[in-house]
Amino acid sequence: MKKKVIAYIHTHWDKEWYREFEIFRLRLLRIFDNVIDMLENGVIPSFYFDGQVCALLDYLELRPEKEGQIRKLIADKKLFIGPFYTLVDEFLCDDVCFRKNLELGIKISKDFGCKDYIAYFADTFGHSKNTIPILKDFAIDKCMVWRGVPENIPSEFIFNGMNTVNMVRGYFMDIFSAKLSIEAKAEFLAKNLDLIAAKSGETLLLPIGADHLGVPVDLVEQIKKVNELLENYEITIGSPFDYFNEVENNFKTKFDDELRDNSQTFILPGCYSARMDIKQWFGKASYKLKLADDFQKKCGSNYEKQIEYAYKLLLQNLAHDGICGCSTDDVHLENIIRYKKVLQIAETIIKELIFEGNSFELSGDIEEFEDTKIHQDAQVISKRNGFEDAILYDTQRIPVTEDYTEIYRQIKQKEQLPSTLKVTDNTISNDNLQFFIKDGQFGLKMQDLNLSNLIEFVKSNDVGDTYNFAPDIKTPAEYGKILSSKVILNGPFRGGILVKTDILDVEIYLDNNSKLLKFKVKLNNTQKNKLWQVKFNLPEEIKETFSEDMGRLIKREFDPEYELANAFPKSKGIEAKTNAAPMQRFVWANGLGIVTKGLREYAIKKNSIYITLLRGCSIISNPKNPARTTPAGPPIELEDAQMQGEYLAEFAITICEKEDYKKLIDEIYPQVI
Repeated sequence: MKKKVIAYIHTHWDKEWYREFEIFRLRLLRIFDNVIDMLENGVIPSFYFDGQVCALLDYLELRPEKEGQIRKLIADKKLFIGPFYTLVDEFLCDDVCFRKNLELGIKISKDFGCKDYIAYFADTFGHSKNTIPILKDFAIDKCMVWRGVPENIPSEFIFNGMNTVNMVRGYFMDIFSAKLSIEAKAEFLAKNLDLIAAKSGETLLLPIGADHLGVPVDLVEQIKKVNELLENYEITIGSPFDYFNEVENNFKTKFDDELRDNSQTFILPGCYSARMDIKQWFGKASYKLKLADDFQKKCGSNYEKQIEYAYKLLLQNLAHDGICGCSTDDVHLENIIRYKKVLQIAETIIKELIFEGNSFELSGDIEEFEDTKIHQDAQVISKRNGFEDAILYDTQRIPVTEDYTEIYRQIKQKEQLPSTLKVTDNTISNDNLQFFIKDGQFGLKMQDLNLSNLIEFVKSNDVGDTYNFAPDIKTPAEYGKILSSKVILNGPFRGGILVKTDILDVEIYLDNNSKLLKFKVKLNNTQKNKLWQVKFNLPEEIKETFSEDMGRLIKREFDPEYELANAFPKSKGIEAKTNAAPMQRFVWANGLGIVTKGLREYAIKKNSIYITLLRGCSIISNPKNPARTTPAGPPIELEDAQMQGEYLAEFAITICEKEDYKKLIDEIYPQVI
């Protein structure tokens, strides 16, 4: 007796990737015009539109006359949309934006008449365990995943408490579009269905579709002919919902961790560090937009539409080929324009509300503000020329030349505490810690610890691509040598020193009463294919870390002796395991806590934790990448991905308990304003 195969027809739609948004959208018009015709004429019974509504909205913006037809197809359960606004990367997104993604996606899809949802993660580069509680908050109880699933997981399993389907062979099945004979197609399908069957029960799931792929006009006829040739399987066209109903009693295997195993599928971890500027823009934009949203809600203001519009812009940048940095230069230039728009909206809302007399307070002991006058109880940390906000946001005034004046950035302590700050050319300290430079090394004294050579700056060669870093085993890394140091800020509330090395400059700051030592790394990248890292050397080997993931801490275990350079794969279709991992704003190891502003990757080696500052590469997918033996995309040459020019990276460190991470984030992030 033949096993039942439920095939669902779909296309995986990247808003932008190896082609830019408007180019892909014109292709979307042709593809979805055809899909609508096929659904209305009964040629195909249903179509699954990739779990996101953004592509549908992009289509309707240019085909508004199709809205009525689309609503009817959704009502008739022939077209399935939602629950997401866009398919975000799960590790580089944050919890606020992930919730907003669901909130907007469900709101829009419900307006179109959709009622049932599956958390459909077709092509995200691994899966976060901490998405599941958020999905449950939105009453979603089904999930579909692919990348990062270990070999021993069956087609149906319980992923951190949610019934989840493992797409054994992925979402990518374009055999019906291939120029092959029916016999060859049947043979190919039989082999793949055997692999799916090995992890399935009596019913199998078969996706039919691929990236930006249209539906063959003779698909149903092809399936009929293939069925006549398949000995063990019978393919019927349905939907993922049909499959969940068929296998509802098969969910027994439990898996209560993240899905980042790359033994079966590529997880492409180089995306955590490719185009680090994109990650930094996101961190700043997400933080500012949440502040604006919280502030306007507190004030009872009417900015909901502006906030929603800004979140849509932000979420459009979080699709995995955007935030991951693996697209063309022009795609990422458009990403940056969207980020700038989000920041313009968020900052304007905050300043307009302040101008209207609303109080706006940030967390932390230090208050940072700008004024045209120097306050007696404040310390000036910088100045610029510009117009006062009071002029810019007063609709009854127009700024004139005479209003263009000096504006002083100042800080003051919220509580009147005695200053214990001390700054010299080689040290900076308060009652909590002392940072020092001695014998050409960076050191830290804190909590009875005296850590010499705690920090090193490292530059090495990268022979990989945007998807996978690959070390150059022939060329040793360069370590920055300290050339000089001097005081650059000395006041009652903040002190700072500038350290010049032969590969970069670093400004180090400490606030009065603070336990956080803050770093601004300034480098001028004039070379290509380079990886820049800051290395933290701790007394003992690092075997586990805790890092922020979707607003929670996640524990990861590491082999401190693992060397990526010694583990390049020898055969095709293999991606080397890596000692690098994604982070959001915080990572902790062996007592050291590190908070970053947009730096999203760390790695472990022996007793050291490495934070990536910058990574430059020359190609989307390098066919000769030694860390991944099969291409993951087109070999498009890039210029901007080299990240050349002047660059700023910011982070802060302290000795702490890992549970303190939210307090540390609250202290460093307000200074983004």
